[in-house]
Amino acid sequence: MFHSPPQPPSSEMVVARTIILLFLTTSSAWAAGTESTFSCYESIISFGDSIADTGNLLRLSSANNQPRSAIPPYGRTFFHHPTGRYSDGRLIIDFIAESLGLPFVKPYFGGEDAAVDGRSFDKGVNFAVAGATALDISFFEERGIYNPLTNVSLGTQLHWFKQFLANIPEGRKFLQRSLVLMGEIGGNDYNYPLTQGKSPQVAQSFGPTIVDYIGSTIEELIKLGAETILVPGNFPIGCFPVLLTKFEKINSKKDYDSTTGCLNWLNKLSIYHNELLQKELTRIQKLHPHVHIIYADYYNALLPYYLSPTQFGFGKDILRACCGGGGTYNYNELVECGKPGTSCCNDPSIFTSWDGVHLTEAAYKLIAQALLQGPYTTPRFKDICTSITTATPAAQVYQY
Repeated sequence: MFHSPPQPPSSEMVVARTIILLFLTTSSAWAAGTESTFSCYESIISFGDSIADTGNLLRLSSANNQPRSAIPPYGRTFFHHPTGRYSDGRLIIDFIAESLGLPFVKPYFGGEDAAVDGRSFDKGVNFAVAGATALDISFFEERGIYNPLTNVSLGTQLHWFKQFLANIPEGRKFLQRSLVLMGEIGGNDYNYPLTQGKSPQVAQSFGPTIVDYIGSTIEELIKLGAETILVPGNFPIGCFPVLLTKFEKINSKKDYDSTTGCLNWLNKLSIYHNELLQKELTRIQKLHPHVHIIYADYYNALLPYYLSPTQFGFGKDILRACCGGGGTYNYNELVECGKPGTSCCNDPSIFTSWDGVHLTEAAYKLIAQALLQGPYTTPRFKDICTSITTATPAAQVYQY
């Protein structure tokens, strides 16, 4: 059975209004230009999947088998051409880099920009690969589940990172001065089983193994010298067109949230994963009290859009993708964004979903704002930044 989220102390509508008010206050401050640029980290090191990939899958793919992120209209909003990002523009990692006064984080497989000695990565390096899983591909293949995009896992990315770290001067100091972004990773470990016919119970049963592996990777990074690690949870996947479409014909009205139209049982799966992850972070934090382990609440940072879309500048048809192949949610797995037969909206900024699987730049920007300036990290990101800038040691063990 799926674990239900903790019951709020008051009605759901009061909670919803509180979330929206907090979010609108944060967004207004950002829009007014009152946010400050942080200067607490000298570089960013990123792991993860398509939520953070700035071009690795594109560069790892052969010329005759390019990913969708290499095809217009991907990249149309900000870069005005495809960059390997699965969005119309910037990702959360891009907005974090901007807020730290750093350049966009280069993909590890960066072609001519990737110097062997690491000097071109002095401001950051990204190992995230679209389609990646936390668990090794063999785990899924043994269970009849396949990865349609890549054989890269979190373990592969950690191996690349260790090779990279060994080849740069003062690698441990480089890591100590860096913000490590651990994902989002693990989402595909649930998505692939669900979209390939496995039951929700089977997908949920993978949760402890997924979280244990993420935890062991974090501990390995701490041994290597990492001192600040930002660890995102999973999104409310029951609001994503790809899964709403997949299960559209087998769900009944009671399976949907009457306020948002999202699938309750899918969102409960995300909540289950996030609860496991927070318990694991608490365990690791107790073992390493002077390391900054920050939980990034992607779930609740995204949820307000669906509760009150127009207050954030989104359209009322919040569950449809901007770019897609038609249907109730404008998603068709046989005619995905970028392929002949698809259509793209005129204004991606009024959509949260870009292609049914990934979010728009507008949505990613608001999430980044909520993490950097708002209440959606534990401990608060800006408080950790302040403590690092003033050289105050982390003495508190946080309960996530």
